[in-house]
Amino acid sequence: MLDNPVMAAPIDPTTRPDSLSRQIYATLREGIIRGRYPQGSRLAEQRLAEELQVSRVPLREAVPVLEIEGFVSTLPRRSAIVTTWTIRSVHDLFDLRLCLEVGAARYAARRIAAGASIAPLRAALETARGSVGSGDAYRIADDSTRFHEGIVDLTDNALMRAVMRSLAGRMMWLFFMTHEPGPLHAHNGHEELLAAIESGDERVAEAVAYTHIEHYRLDSLRALRASSDIHDEPA
Repeated sequence: MLDNPVMAAPIDPTTRPDSLSRQIYATLREGIIRGRYPQGSRLAEQRLAEELQVSRVPLREAVPVLEIEGFVSTLPRRSAIVTTWTIRSVHDLFDLRLCLEVGAARYAARRIAAGASIAPLRAALETARGSVGSGDAYRIADDSTRFHEGIVDLTDNALMRAVMRSLAGRMMWLFFMTHEPGPLHAHNGHEELLAAIESGDERVAEAVAYTHIEHYRLDSLRALRASSDIHDEPA
């Protein structure tokens, strides 16, 4: 059975089958991010089906998507296990973000210099600014992630966007767990990043993106080590 007794809201059983699996996916994803299903907990099919009031078929369609996005791991004939964050997995995520997002900031600045509109990214920043004042950690994490996705969207590079989509869930999860060190500080970093991209100077945009990501790496590790949300690699 599930290790965490907190129950999720039941799923509407009248939803179309394809939409039902997406709804189950979204519910489980949010539950994992919020800690309703803790790291390392077992997601037993029968218990989840009863909790969400759905059959096992759409549940089995939703779990592989969670695995692709790094939320769970599965073994043949075994329940899905919620991913456990380790120091190494945090570094792996930030290393990949450096490879992807520093380049994305550069190409976004190039497109702005060529006449592309900064308006969608500015709108994402304004939305993020509003969420900081709400004090809602989940909303703050979601909007912060969407701002970073907006930078990649601005590149108009389909492959970059696809890679970013595969990372967005883990980024949001980490944002949620580490928002306490100062969401306003992170938001100020977003303003600096937007200004650098808006300048159209590719090198400045790269440098600011690199600094922003590295600062957040250090802040994240500091926050996670002060909590019980991260585990050292086994010796």
